[in-house]
Amino acid sequence: MSVTSKASKESKQANSQKAGLSDVERAAIRDRAAELKSEARRSKSANKAAADERDALAKISNMEQPDRAIAERLHAIVTETAPELAPKLWYGQPAYARSGKVVCFFRSGQGDKQRYSTFGFTPEANLDEEHGLWATSFALAELTDRAEATIKRLLRAALG
Repeated sequence: MSVTSKASKESKQANSQKAGLSDVERAAIRDRAAELKSEARRSKSANKAAADERDALAKISNMEQPDRAIAERLHAIVTETAPELAPKLWYGQPAYARSGKVVCFFRSGQGDKQRYSTFGFTPEANLDEEHGLWATSFALAELTDRAEATIKRLLRAALG
């Protein structure tokens, strides 16, 4: 390889790293790849659901406050309101799935270095509104009674 083409290749790599994924995004991709490997191994196991739930609860227990308290309460709300949704990890964060497909998820704000956490829904939730505009994720700084009521309503609609 010539000196010019080697320098050009190194320059392209440096530019792609600057315009590419952030460290947090790369970590999320690595987490997701590890989750997929783990799921593939577990698909042969009778205890897959229990192991997935243990992983999600372990992730929650490792969060710093106040995200841990919010995630623990969200876990209780989801499992009470929508017991057919199974806890699992999704991109390294707690999520809840129906038939293996994620319906809703929690993202720790501290993990993403943001001032708030996020509770969101995937297209599997089918929350579509007739007017063509609907929210798919919500900033969550604290879990008030009103926020809990909204989450429960959305979960019931997603299972509807």
